Amino acid sequence: MKKILLSALMMIPAAAMANNVGSCGLGSKVFEGQRGIVPQVLAITTNGTFGNQTFGITSGTLGCTQDGVVTSSWKTAMFIDGNKAQLARDAASGQGETLDALAALLKVSAEDKAAFVAMTKARHADIFASVEATDKIAAELKAALMSDATLAKYASAV
Repeated sequence: MKKILLSALMMIPAAAMANNVGSCGLGSKVFEGQRGIVPQVLAITTNGTFGNQTFGITSGTLGCTQDGVVTSSWKTAMFIDGNKAQLARDAASGQGETLDALAALLKVSAEDKAAFVAMTKARHADIFASVEATDKIAAELKAALMSDATLAKYASAV
């Protein structure tokens, strides 16, 4: 029982540091590109067991950077999940409250808002190819943002 408790306690710091999308450390390199709970748990366990994510951050290795910003995309995912249909309609028309709210959630600046709206309208078919799958919408939105030099800075919030 003590071994199980100790193992669980060792995984807590690693789980707290892990970012399910695009984290760094040896675990993220070994399991890079794999999806699902098993690869995520194995990546977190690898990082926690060997303490390499902390090393990677402090040394700037293992895919880690020293200038990183702690971010969380859960708000964006929750918003997309609760507003998928209306967001798809607003993006298709290039206007609407849910599109404005998404821009605000992503902290799109006033000078970039027109470009954001135009991009969501132009890439509507890609972003909303699967209106039922929130994770796919978020992934396509992030990819669309990343492909635009002006809007790429907002991709980390998705």
